[in-house]
Amino acid sequence: MKAIVNLKKLSSILLIVILLMPIFHLPFSVIVQAAQPFKMENVDKFVTNYIEHNGLPGASIVVVKDGKLVYEKGYGHDSEGKPITEKSLMRIGSASKSLTAFAVLQLVDQGEIQLDDPVINYLPEVKLDDSRWRGVTVRQLLSHTSGIPNPVIVPPASTLKAGVERLNDWKLQSNPGEKYYYSNGNYWVLALLVEKVSGIEFSQYLKQKVFSPLGMNDSLATVNSGDSVQGLPNGYVTAYGTAIPWTELEAMEMGAGSIISTASDMGKWLSMQTNEGKSGTGEQLLSTNLLGESHSPQLGSEKSGLGWELSSPNVKPARISHSGVVSTYQTQQDIVPSSGYAVAVLLNSYTPTIEHAYEISSGIIQLTEGQEPELKAPVSKIIDLSLGVITLIYVILGIRWILRSEKWSDKRKQHPTWKFILRLLPQLVPTLLIGWLFFIVPTLQNNSSTTIDAFGLFPAAMFLLAIVFIIGLVLSILRIYYRITVNKG
Repeated sequence: MKAIVNLKKLSSILLIVILLMPIFHLPFSVIVQAAQPFKMENVDKFVTNYIEHNGLPGASIVVVKDGKLVYEKGYGHDSEGKPITEKSLMRIGSASKSLTAFAVLQLVDQGEIQLDDPVINYLPEVKLDDSRWRGVTVRQLLSHTSGIPNPVIVPPASTLKAGVERLNDWKLQSNPGEKYYYSNGNYWVLALLVEKVSGIEFSQYLKQKVFSPLGMNDSLATVNSGDSVQGLPNGYVTAYGTAIPWTELEAMEMGAGSIISTASDMGKWLSMQTNEGKSGTGEQLLSTNLLGESHSPQLGSEKSGLGWELSSPNVKPARISHSGVVSTYQTQQDIVPSSGYAVAVLLNSYTPTIEHAYEISSGIIQLTEGQEPELKAPVSKIIDLSLGVITLIYVILGIRWILRSEKWSDKRKQHPTWKFILRLLPQLVPTLLIGWLFFIVPTLQNNSSTTIDAFGLFPAAMFLLAIVFIIGLVLSILRIYYRITVNKG
């Protein structure tokens, strides 16, 4: 199986590499009228205009309030040409962590696990190459304060056990409980913890103890993102204001990002979260105390609950959230304690430069607050089209440089070799760096991903880098060739 790639980190690295221009958050014409009171037709207008304005293929949303369904709907189409509905399957990525945490807290509720016990009390077989690991608690794993790192690329794995074993040679990057470091590794271990303590395979535990009681009949958890799932089509990557069907990057993601769900099912999940831990039939799935604890800031991080992220003070209204990003899908789930509303947005596309699911959810929350959401300029389109212009300019300049290669070498025929090589460095250095990114990075840590997979992470940027690579390679070869032939002549 392919190595796990941290999409957010890779996107950030690519942004730095190509020195992206400033991102303009320009206000666009307001589409939605002020919602007084909250009206479903305003949600429709906002979501429809947003996905059209930003070139997204589809979306599905759900809105609940105080444990009751308010609205659910799908928009657009999937990669097979079928309309998206509230029942369409989507990968929810790291939003899965909220459900993994819930499973752990259920076992805490039953007295099977103590939050502040060291993890090794339950999983003595899990060992890091760091003596501090002995002090890491279950709570610290849940709140990302364990100190476990989150590398960009890790070796592949085909089972949860093998996935956790990858941590054996890792070291903590801080003392346990001191700092917040988001890491998928925390949640691989937590999934294994659920298996060990409950005696039930993790995906089956979720089905029996979470999905079934909530009526989340279409939801499931896989081990690897490459596992075949009936009814789940390929998602998309976005580029230049359009969307391209793409194959999901494979990764062992159980516990950290393995769940496939629907907007309708996520509505049932959020209904329970806003109804004191009770299902639609009144079954208490988690005590109100532990539910409240999961939504509260933890020691070592004021922005993290247990499986949830807490909004910063400047976000109004305050919300309890978790997003999910994989290479072809995006998800956002938000709970607004002050109003009792909760929103989930599932997208069948991935955009590296902006989390559209978050923006859509925020707009819907504004509507629930009686406010008018602002439809901003399509930032991702602006960035991609700007990269497209840079790419075109570079192609034109590159052709000119190639045509003048012989003249360039002839002009420098008297230069000593070291000086000639020095003059080649502006072409050689980026060519070598981009070649490393394209052909070496996909093989690191026994990674079986390909250059094509890399292109899907940020198509507009990768196409620019490909052009720079090709022109740099051709230019360097021609200049060296003409240098040799000129000197011989």
